[in-house]
Amino acid sequence: MKIYHNPHCSKSRQTLQLIEARQPSATVIEYLKSPPAVDELNEILNMLHLEPRQLLRTQEAEYTQLGLADISLSREQLLEAMVAHPILIERPIVVHNGKAIIGRPPETVLEII
Repeated sequence: MKIYHNPHCSKSRQTLQLIEARQPSATVIEYLKSPPAVDELNEILNMLHLEPRQLLRTQEAEYTQLGLADISLSREQLLEAMVAHPILIERPIVVHNGKAIIGRPPETVLEII
């Protein structure tokens, strides 16, 4: 089990607590320090059944600064922006047994653990 975690986010901290109570050996990835590669992010999106735009945090300053609202941007361009600026990735994301889920609200992760 992996959790893509931001320790500054209350929802991410709550999700991590839920996981650690059930899976103390879970791998914690602080994705702001160690962002996923494009291939890894693409795989996560496939498990989530989402497109990159659906995982973007549109309220972040980087979203506006990078012009990510431009609908002509390709999937690859969006993925590269998310990897280069991981603050844009919605969090937390939990991956377990070939499934992924966003921990918003935190209790949703119980569906896959």
